[in-house]
Amino acid sequence: MIDRPSRRTLLAAALATALPAFALTQDARRQKPFRIYAITFRGMTDVEKGFEEYFASRKIPVQITYRDLNRDPTRMPGLLDEIRATRPDLIYTWGTSVTLGVIGAHDAVNPQQHISDIPVVFTMVASPTLAKIVPEQAPAARHNLTGVVHVAPVAAQIKAMASYRPFQTLGVLYTPTEKNSVVVLDEIRKLGRANGFDTVSRTFRMDANRKVSADGAADLVRELKEAKAQWLYLPPDSFLGTLAQDVVIPAAMEAGLPTFASTEQLMQAGALSGLVSRYYNVGQFTAHKAEQILVGKQQPSTIPIETLKRFSYQVRMSAAEKLHLPPPLPMLGYAEIVTDTAIPQ
Repeated sequence: MIDRPSRRTLLAAALATALPAFALTQDARRQKPFRIYAITFRGMTDVEKGFEEYFASRKIPVQITYRDLNRDPTRMPGLLDEIRATRPDLIYTWGTSVTLGVIGAHDAVNPQQHISDIPVVFTMVASPTLAKIVPEQAPAARHNLTGVVHVAPVAAQIKAMASYRPFQTLGVLYTPTEKNSVVVLDEIRKLGRANGFDTVSRTFRMDANRKVSADGAADLVRELKEAKAQWLYLPPDSFLGTLAQDVVIPAAMEAGLPTFASTEQLMQAGALSGLVSRYYNVGQFTAHKAEQILVGKQQPSTIPIETLKRFSYQVRMSAAEKLHLPPPLPMLGYAEIVTDTAIPQ
């Protein structure tokens, strides 16, 4: 397994050589830091670490003000008021729900509520078009917005699962209030209709206050197994991430149901396999786009919304052994073998 420092070094070097000379101008070395207002969804992650360390490695002075939504959308109006009062140079948004809260859906922008006159760079968004962050036919139509998609194309993930173990029924467990998960499930269903597999799904339960609850999560996994699911797909879902290691994946292992991770966090929580991008690298790539705006003075709409160029196909051999499901021999020639390590924060 390639260690993280070497990956970070390689990514930083690759970005540095690809960047124009504007990063070395006097403006980049100015004493007054660029002010970035960053809204996270569930606290600090390796994405923010990569974001910060990119600026440090490029010697670009930044002052980052972090605010955490803590999965509570009722906090957003207060954060938007603070943005309007402080007028930062750039807004960083983590995830689909945060991004929509700041800028609104492209066909439902409320000028009295949403931000349209400050550059916004989003990260950790699974599908900006399906989530209506940008229109599919004209993604550059939103003049103050660009960002980074953190998951591999869903079609590529489905193909990766099938290359390990062919299936006719795919199970999905997700949070109905998280837009990332909802749009990915919609795409999976469309792919299933086109490619001849069934999709069965379960949502986490809601409590009396309409808050998502962990109650019965293991039972939901067993229900998916009973519904003939041959894989449990773990979508880019923050609440799912909080239960994956201790509840969801152990329940799947007990039921003999292999799990496929869409994100690094879910892979490190114990999933059997996954096609993932490194959170740290996502943060670095997001910072690169912010640099183009802050230092290069580019309009956000001229900077493409992109994923990383490479994803890692990962296999956890300890899970494969417990499930009696070894990967096909050719897969060992390109897969990254994952050891049991701590979940990235």
